[in-house]
Amino acid sequence: MAACKKQWIPLEANPDVLNQFIWGLGVPEIEAEFNDVYGLDDELLEIVPKPVLAVLFCYPDSQEMRDLREQESESGQKELPVDLYFLKQTVDNACGTIGILHAIGNVKSNINLVEGSYFDRFYKSTANMDPFERAKFFEEDREMEDAHSVAAVAGDTEAVSVVQEHYIAFACVNGQLYEFDGMKSRPLRHGPSSPDTLLQDTAKVIKAMIQENSDSLRFNVMALSKNAS
Repeated sequence: MAACKKQWIPLEANPDVLNQFIWGLGVPEIEAEFNDVYGLDDELLEIVPKPVLAVLFCYPDSQEMRDLREQESESGQKELPVDLYFLKQTVDNACGTIGILHAIGNVKSNINLVEGSYFDRFYKSTANMDPFERAKFFEEDREMEDAHSVAAVAGDTEAVSVVQEHYIAFACVNGQLYEFDGMKSRPLRHGPSSPDTLLQDTAKVIKAMIQENSDSLRFNVMALSKNAS
């Protein structure tokens, strides 16, 4: 992984931990929550609470995987829609929080963030920044660092400073499925999608990624679902 200036404790891939994190930063509990995706077969996808707004995927990190994904990113669409929200990752082990920011940032029109909350202020403050300016803002934001630190020690497993997994996010923007990875050059477009098919379309991409890491079992998929009003 490219050298970063700071190193945080990684977030546990646990919906309970992530939900307390996002609810405390401005996503109302009645609006949205993360849920486990227990499998990528159609019958298991069916039991995930709908509608699904975005997906987080946590997978084994390796140089081979990073090189492959970067090649795909470089060969992808050069001009991206202006309404895509993307920031680079410049803090080691912050990929969980970056993934959450990508997930919420690209679907916030479907979530009524608490006015004046951290998320509300963060997205408004960074709206006109480029991905590197957003990264610098994020890196210097002590409020986010403190919130991440609290969440990082709230899981069921012992917090560690060396991480071997990486988080990325998926969301549907303007009828296209995008993959958001702060360690890459830009979001990666995977083709047509819709809010109704987002989970199934993302599952196909994730299945292909798992095939590339078929020797590992360290995978976790979580869906950010809109709660019924």
